[in-house]
Amino acid sequence: MKIILLLIIIYLFLIKPNNNSRKAKMKPFEEVYLTHRGFFNNVDIPENSLPAFRKTARNHMGSELDVQLTSDHKLVVFHDDDLKRVCGVDKKLIDCTYEELQSYRLLSTEERIPLFEEVLKVLNPDTPLIVEIKTNRTAYDAVEEALKILSRYQIPFTMESFDPRIVRYLKINHPEIVRGQLAYNIFGNKESTLSFFLKLIGTYMLSNFYTKPDYVAYDVHSPYNLSFMICSRIFKTECVAWTVKNEDDLAYARKYYQQIIFDSFVPSDVSVCD
Repeated sequence: MKIILLLIIIYLFLIKPNNNSRKAKMKPFEEVYLTHRGFFNNVDIPENSLPAFRKTARNHMGSELDVQLTSDHKLVVFHDDDLKRVCGVDKKLIDCTYEELQSYRLLSTEERIPLFEEVLKVLNPDTPLIVEIKTNRTAYDAVEEALKILSRYQIPFTMESFDPRIVRYLKINHPEIVRGQLAYNIFGNKESTLSFFLKLIGTYMLSNFYTKPDYVAYDVHSPYNLSFMICSRIFKTECVAWTVKNEDDLAYARKYYQQIIFDSFVPSDVSVCD
């Protein structure tokens, strides 16, 4: 019995996020929906494009986006590691210069991969922004460049990553920034090359003791997860739902999450202008 109790205590220690003292900073994020990679449809408005973020701004919603550095140190907004799915080019983004990226188009439209600062210029300054830092060899430099650019704007923002090392970097080097741990059921991802041990840590957020995130952003489509429920119900952690894609997802997310990131549909309780 003592061993079981000790294991429970260790488990709770591992998954406990930061305290709730920074919840006030996250209130603006609870008051609006957040568009996932902008308000896109991937037909005439591609994801992570300037038209997608203009539509977000026109509808006074928050935004979630992904940033990466080009080989010549330009911070751009783009999700995938490579350009194959979105641009039809078999290259890693971080191996390309910004000038080279401008020769490619997003999903057969005329839109190009935008600079992070170009996106900030079209967003409303009073609507919140979640910035995801992608895992690659320039991730820490991307954090620093993003913060340098954001310092020129008044927009409320947080930073998050799937990689605990990046969240830890924020904790140590920029403790004033609200930081989040992204997570999902990695065991369900057949393409993941992570070891069983790393999948266990990522799925059940066993690195929270190390990163002390101010919020957890968990996949709303992942099956029941004990660590998430403990964070949500016992530790009263701020929880962000990604990515809500229909009204059923939305109804579920409202039970357990304070912030909602959506795409692929329009929530029934909002009216949208084009």
